[in-house]
Amino acid sequence: MHRIMSFLERYFLPVADRIGKQRHLVAIRNGLISTLPLTVVGSLFVIFLNLPINGYEEWIAPIRPILDIPFRFTVGVMALYAAFSVGHFLGESYKVDPLSSGLLSTLGFLISVVVPIQVTDNVKGVIDAGRYLSIGDLSSTSLFGAIVTAIISVEIYRFLLQKNITIKMPSSVPPAVSKSFAALIPTFVIIILFAIIRYGLHFDINSTVTLLVSPLKQLLVGNSLFGGLLTVLLIQLFWSFGIHGEAVLGPIIRPMWDSAILENMDAFEKSGSAAHLPNLFTEQFLQWFVQIGGSGTTIALAIWFLTSKVKFVKQMGRLTIVPGIFNINEPIVFGTPIVMNPILIIPFILTPIVLTIISYIATILGLVPMMMAKLPFTMIGPLGAMMSTNWSIGAAILAIINLCIALAIYYPFFKIFEKQQLELEAQREAEQEA
Repeated sequence: MHRIMSFLERYFLPVADRIGKQRHLVAIRNGLISTLPLTVVGSLFVIFLNLPINGYEEWIAPIRPILDIPFRFTVGVMALYAAFSVGHFLGESYKVDPLSSGLLSTLGFLISVVVPIQVTDNVKGVIDAGRYLSIGDLSSTSLFGAIVTAIISVEIYRFLLQKNITIKMPSSVPPAVSKSFAALIPTFVIIILFAIIRYGLHFDINSTVTLLVSPLKQLLVGNSLFGGLLTVLLIQLFWSFGIHGEAVLGPIIRPMWDSAILENMDAFEKSGSAAHLPNLFTEQFLQWFVQIGGSGTTIALAIWFLTSKVKFVKQMGRLTIVPGIFNINEPIVFGTPIVMNPILIIPFILTPIVLTIISYIATILGLVPMMMAKLPFTMIGPLGAMMSTNWSIGAAILAIINLCIALAIYYPFFKIFEKQQLELEAQREAEQEA
C-alpha cells in the first residue's frame, strides 16, 4: 500500500494538479457550477409537475403549460447560460472584461449552433410566418458546442486586445463606454468567423464536438460499469492525498455530468417515466447511492466514531456527524485525518467501489429508477435519492441499505484505528502523570 501511494504521489498527482489548474478547464468548471441555481430550481419544477398523487395530473392539466415554463427557461436553455458563464470566467482569468467576454461567447454560440427556422405560412392558432429559434438548440444537446464556441470567442477577444486591434477611447470616457468600444472589432470578427464556419462552410461545431466527446461521455457517465468504477476510483484516490477529487476531475467530467442529467431530465419530461433514461452514472447517482455523507461514504465512519471509547475519536464523531448528514465531509477527512492514513484509506476507497457495483446492479435489474433531477448536494441522502428518482421508495431503501453496507465495511478498520488511538491516549496520559 505504501509503495502504491508513493508511486501515485510522485507521478500521478503532479499531472492531475496541472490539469486541475489549467485555465480553460477551470473556466469550464466554474462556468458550469455557476448555473447550478438554474438547474436545481428547474429540477424542482420537474418534480412538482410529477408528484405521485392520485388525480394530481388531471388537476394541474389546465395550467401544466404554464408550470412547464420554468423548466424550459432553466434546464431547457442551459447551453445558452453555459456559453455566457464559461466565457465570463475565461475572460476573468485573462484579466479582460468578463462581461464582454460572456456576451461575445453567447454571440458566437448563437451564430455557430442555433439555425433560425423559416416559417413561410401562417398556421392559425399555432404559429405565424416568420423566423424562429428552436429552443431545442439551446438545451443540453448543445452544451459542448457552447463550451467550445465560448473558448474560441474569448481567445479571439483576448488576442485582438493584446495586439491593440481595437478602438481606444480617451481616459476621460467612462469605463463602461470604453470597454464597449474596445469590443466592437472583436464582435465584428467573431460574427464574420462563425457565420463563415456555419453558413459558408456548412460546418456544425456542436455536432462535431459532441461526436468526438461521445465515446468518453458514454464511458464515464453513460451505462458502463467500468467507467463508473473508474470515475469513483479516481475521485477517492485524489481525496486520499488531501486533494478535492470532484474539484480536480470537475473540469473534465462536469460538462459530461451536467449534460447527462440534463438529457435525463429532458427524457423524463417527455416520457414521465424514470425507469428508462439515457444515462445511469450521473453525478446524482454517485451523490445519493455511493457518496453518502460525502466522498468515501464517511458518514458511516462518523457514526462509528460516536460509539468510540477514545475521547478524541468520540469528540470527532460529535463534530462531524451533523455536517455528514448534509454531505459535508471535509471535517472528518482532514480532522481525523483520513488523508494519508494507511488504516482508514482502505475502506475510504473500497466502500464507494462496492456501493457503485451494488447500485448499478439494482438499477439495471429495475429495482430502482434512474436519476431525473438535480437537487442541492446538502439534501439528506435517502430523501435526495427518492426525490431524484421521481419519488421512488426503492431508491430511498437502497440508500439506507448502502449505508448499512458502508457501516459493515468501515467497522473492522474503525476498531483497528480505535485500538491504535487508545494506546496513544494511554501513552499521553502516562506522560502527563509522569
